[in-house]
Amino acid sequence: QVQLAESGGGLVESGGSLRLSCAASGRTFSSDTMAWFRQAPGKQRELVAGITSGGNTNYADSVKGRFTISRDNAKNTVYLQANSLKPEDTAVYYCARSRTGTISAWRHHYDYWGQGTQVTVSS
Repeated sequence: QVQLAESGGGLVESGGSLRLSCAASGRTFSSDTMAWFRQAPGKQRELVAGITSGGNTNYADSVKGRFTISRDNAKNTVYLQANSLKPEDTAVYYCARSRTGTISAWRHHYDYWGQGTQVTVSS
């Protein structure tokens, strides 16, 4: 059974940092494109960052220069380093696997999802 498990969320003050992890089990994801999404209350789920199997990355404009996505294929894990956090970054963060192989903003292009981890940034 394929599973993605996020961890590393929490409560942090504005300007602080968090490192989110997404551990995959049930299959090897080293050849897959992976992504982080987030969903704030009352808002649609949005793409935050994505990384291809070759290490190419793409970021939402709102997090460019503050967030970094990376992967450790030996550990079957994808990370999201979130720095200079702002209250508007508050959301549940999800990792997902792209079924198309591309970094897409369309959530329907992703087939495996984790359960999410809550990030709350206080002002």
